[in-house]
Amino acid sequence: MPLVMIVYYVICLFIAGMLVWNFAREKDDRQMMLLYLVVLVPLVLRLLRIN
Repeated sequence: MPLVMIVYYVICLFIAGMLVWNFAREKDDRQMMLLYLVVLVPLVLRLLRIN
């Protein structure tokens, strides 16, 4: 696996981790929770290598 792909997956993992952290901290606003999940889905699919 080329170095660029490794860096790409590390960046995706970092962003997904930050979104999960923000999702866990969000308690009141359900609309923001939904937006976090919508943004998180493509990143998780990319990390699992599902097209």
